[in-house]
Amino acid sequence: MSNNVKSDLLLECRGIDKNYNGPQVLSKVDFSLRRGEIHALVGENGAGKSTLIKIVTGITNRNAGTIVFDGHDVPVEHNKNASEKLGIAVIYQELSLIHGMTVAQNIFLTKEPLMPGLPFIDIKKMNAMAQEMIEKYGFDLKATDIIDRLPIAQRQTVEILKALSNKASLMIMDEPTSSLTAKESERLFKIIRMLKAEGITVVYISHRMEEVYDLSDRVTVLRDGKLVSVLEGEEITPAEIIRLMIGRELTEDESHHKMVDKRDREVVLEVKNLSAEGKLNNVSFKLHKGEVLGFGGLVGSGRTELMRAIYGIDAFDAGEITYLGKSYSPTVEKSIASGFGFVPEERRLQGIMGGISITGNIGIANLDSISSPAGFVSRDKELERTQTAISTLNIKPANPDHLVGNLSGGNQQKVVVGKWLIRDLKLLIVDEPTVGVDIGAKEEMYQTIDRLSREGVAVMVVSSDLPELTRLSDRIIVLRKGRIIKEFTEGVVTEEEVLRAASGIVEGGAK
Repeated sequence: MSNNVKSDLLLECRGIDKNYNGPQVLSKVDFSLRRGEIHALVGENGAGKSTLIKIVTGITNRNAGTIVFDGHDVPVEHNKNASEKLGIAVIYQELSLIHGMTVAQNIFLTKEPLMPGLPFIDIKKMNAMAQEMIEKYGFDLKATDIIDRLPIAQRQTVEILKALSNKASLMIMDEPTSSLTAKESERLFKIIRMLKAEGITVVYISHRMEEVYDLSDRVTVLRDGKLVSVLEGEEITPAEIIRLMIGRELTEDESHHKMVDKRDREVVLEVKNLSAEGKLNNVSFKLHKGEVLGFGGLVGSGRTELMRAIYGIDAFDAGEITYLGKSYSPTVEKSIASGFGFVPEERRLQGIMGGISITGNIGIANLDSISSPAGFVSRDKELERTQTAISTLNIKPANPDHLVGNLSGGNQQKVVVGKWLIRDLKLLIVDEPTVGVDIGAKEEMYQTIDRLSREGVAVMVVSSDLPELTRLSDRIIVLRKGRIIKEFTEGVVTEEEVLRAASGIVEGGAK
């Protein structure tokens, strides 16, 4: 490699090894970044992405290997403060802004301008400096805005401004669109391209292959702690990235799905004119045995609210529900007892208890089948059901005593699903089945839903991931402003068709 080419490198990692008292997390990984490029870092959960980033940013130390950043050797005892001084910034899924403070206060936290000769913060100057940065990048913000009152997309821009105020030359973004709408994501992509134009290097970590394909100049693929490949230019395609990540090509069944009309089968659930003020308006549909019914729509369309009302979590004002041929007034307890499972959108808040084991999480939804009449839990039955869930869904690690909070996102989701699979399941609601889940775990989840369908379980899937929705569904219902706006029932439906319906665009113009 010539000196000229080397001078173009902002970061060069060579032979990075990392193990945590035994398990080898990274093995001889090479990773380099050019100045002013958008570089995607991809791999399944557990591939080593997070560990590599922690090493680069000084959160954890490497066991072996060398790192050079901007021409400077980075010592093994590298730390977070040192990395920030070098110009390395990280924007995580969970933002690190201080609530109750303004945009300006967050941007200049610990480096506030002081009044001349006085130990007091010059608030007027700080606000002016922040507003100047905001206007330079064309962000829809005010320096005096309170962080708590901003939507997530605007809070992200504050994190970016905070990094820019630290003169960051490398910005690492970890799953930055996981909580954003399509429009907000497009706005973020525009900002990322703007950063690139200014010579700032962006590392983009995402499970969404379309984003990686659209944004990236280069893509580094990790698998099982090892470097698999670095793709560039025309080599970057979603299919190739997926093949490298999981070590095989997807079959036609995994990547393509034709809707199947199952409306001649037994009706498991019927909803008539369900309404909830400000949320749902006269929603009616039927769900059949062995059918996967997809629900699409933009954020705020009422999809999640509909699922919660049907399951008995939230009340509704009017309408009727029939379940297994009988009138049904839902409560959570009744739903659980009658073979009706629910995998919520917010798995960490509503689906799992991170501080207890896999066994504890599986058991808590099955107390009726593992307890004696006197209310004592049978440890043997609890373990037996847990082992069944672990083997059925390939939960890793396969240790029943492993804390769920320490599992990867994909394996946490498997635990949430697993506690229902060991029941006499007749209907399952899955809300956003694979948010934050890697491509391999996604395929396992899809296969689980397909298998449940073949076994006669009726499944309702809510998803903002259009390829996922069209891949899984036998029919698709699209909601908009709490109403059913469109239903797709046959053939191959395209992502564009679903998005147009969700946006209110119908034949003859917008609705």
